[in-house]
Amino acid sequence: MREVTATGNSVEEAVASALAQLETTRDRAEIAIVDEGKKGLFGIFGTRPAIVKVSKKIDAIEEAKNFLTDVANKMGSPVDIEVIKEGKQVQFILAGEKIALLIGKRGQTLNSLQYLTQLVINRYAEQYVNVLLDAEDYRKRRNDTLMQLADRLAFKAVRTGQRVSLEPMPSYERKVIHTALMGNKRVKTYSDGVEPNRYIVITPNK
Repeated sequence: MREVTATGNSVEEAVASALAQLETTRDRAEIAIVDEGKKGLFGIFGTRPAIVKVSKKIDAIEEAKNFLTDVANKMGSPVDIEVIKEGKQVQFILAGEKIALLIGKRGQTLNSLQYLTQLVINRYAEQYVNVLLDAEDYRKRRNDTLMQLADRLAFKAVRTGQRVSLEPMPSYERKVIHTALMGNKRVKTYSDGVEPNRYIVITPNK
C-alpha cells in the first residue's frame, strides 16, 4: 500500500495534493488527518499548515488481472480478460488467439494459473476470495467429461466388485465426481492421498 504525507492551507487542499501524488481518487484511498492546521492572525502570523497521511488502497482484483496479463504475455499468449464477481467468488474468463497454451494438457496449466491467481488476489483482498479461471468454456467441457467418466468408472466398480481409483485432481474437479455419483446407490466415493496428489476412489456398495 503506497502512502504519502501532504500539507496544505486546509485539510481538503492537503488531501487533494496527496491524491494527485498517488494518482488515485478519494474512494480508493485511506485518509488520516495528522494536523488540521491553524489559520494565523490576518492569515499570516502563526499560520500552521494542515497535514494528512493518505494511503492508496490496492484493488485485489486489479492486481490479479495484472498478474494474469503479465504471465500470459510472457508465455507468448496475450489475452483479453473478463471479470465476473459473484459474492466471494471471482471468475476470470480468458480469451486470445493462443489460448490453448494457457489451458495446457487436461487443463493443468489453467489449474496452476488459477492456484497462483488465488494466492495473488488473497494477498490483497480484505476477505478470502475464491478464484475460478476459465478459457473457451473449458470448465464446462471438462465438467461434462468428468461426469461421463464418473458414470463409466462407477459401472466398472459395480461390474468388477473392485474399487476404482481416479487420477489426482484439484478439489473442485473431485467435487464434480462426488456430486455426479451422489445419487448412485450402488457405489460410494471418497477422496484419498495428500494435496496436490489427492484423488477419488469409487467403491461398490456391498
